[in-house]
Amino acid sequence: MTLRVTRRAALAGAAVLAAPIVARAQAAPVKIGLIHPVTGALAFSGQQCRLGGQTAIGDINGAGGIKGLGGAKIEAVLGDAQGRPEIAASLVDQMAEGGVSGFTGCFASALGLAATQAAAKYNIPFSIDSGIADSLTTRGLGNVFRFFPNNSSVTTDAMTALKDINTKAGSPAKTAVLVHEDSEFGTSTAKLLADKLPPIGITVLALIPHATPTRDFSNIVLRIKSEKPDLVLISNYQNEYVLLARTLVQQRVELVGTYSVSGGGFNLKFAKEAPTVAEDMMDFNHWYNPRDPRGPAFRKRIEDGGGVFTWEVPFGYFAVRFLADAMDRAGSTDKEKVIAALADSTFSDHFMPYGPTKMVNGQNTGAHAVALQIQKGDMQVIWPEQFASAPAVFPRPKI
Repeated sequence: MTLRVTRRAALAGAAVLAAPIVARAQAAPVKIGLIHPVTGALAFSGQQCRLGGQTAIGDINGAGGIKGLGGAKIEAVLGDAQGRPEIAASLVDQMAEGGVSGFTGCFASALGLAATQAAAKYNIPFSIDSGIADSLTTRGLGNVFRFFPNNSSVTTDAMTALKDINTKAGSPAKTAVLVHEDSEFGTSTAKLLADKLPPIGITVLALIPHATPTRDFSNIVLRIKSEKPDLVLISNYQNEYVLLARTLVQQRVELVGTYSVSGGGFNLKFAKEAPTVAEDMMDFNHWYNPRDPRGPAFRKRIEDGGGVFTWEVPFGYFAVRFLADAMDRAGSTDKEKVIAALADSTFSDHFMPYGPTKMVNGQNTGAHAVALQIQKGDMQVIWPEQFASAPAVFPRPKI
């Protein structure tokens, strides 16, 4: 941040000095560091998380700031991790020296692991937005909290949903190939899924890793065709997700369906830009509760403002609100007090399809993802029934 003193500001300052001091001093702003990859291969998703975080800050400030801190406004300190863990850690060090009172971030689990470890040196509270690796909250770092589901929760629920959807359709899916990106997120997800698929009656034929970025999926799709699976399960990021989906269609791979778990490219941008490819694809991911009117209204606000609504936006949004709520209840930015407030949080001012907030070792055990499907160019919740906005289309009709 660069400070400049303009002529107008100097005159305004002089006017303030000349006037009688009758108003209470405004509370000092609270600095919160937002660390995301906003350039590089993960830029789109990182920018979406940042959009959510900045929207939350605007809403909090517009409503009078953090009440428990005398109406203190939040000041965003932005950092670009560029998809590199060492940069994420370095940004934490820089922001800690600059006086931040908390962090949110970092979209990717690998970035979050580095950033939270760095933040632990200062015991500064860190509210994870996107980053579902279990290890983010299982390393004993008392300053790290995640309001959203972890990987174990997501994959367990994803298999329950898949079994239910498959069974209701007469169990047409009996085999699967898993395709995943080869960093912490994709690798840990694929390992969990490989263990959980056989108990629901689906045999795993192959696990196929790939790098991020990957520019050509032709050979991987040829291998998928040779395995002849009923399902392809995908766990990767935005660009690779879309390219793999396109290549599956281009090479006319016959499948009962595709089912991604935390699929980075499964979003409305994909649905609108590649409607033929995206139609009827399924994903187990994070979404608002469509039966809570605040969720659709929030989505409309983002879209009316020219943004694309993806699941990363509410992640960024509620990671900030969750942290600010703790500061409000603590009535302080003291690290220990805020951490204690986060640990005891029962945050409920949200429109996610969650149960009551209950933090256990930094993880909200009340958080759950949902099964989604792209239908007629829009996103529908298809499982569980209490949050569903449409029934599942399965098996997927041939393209």
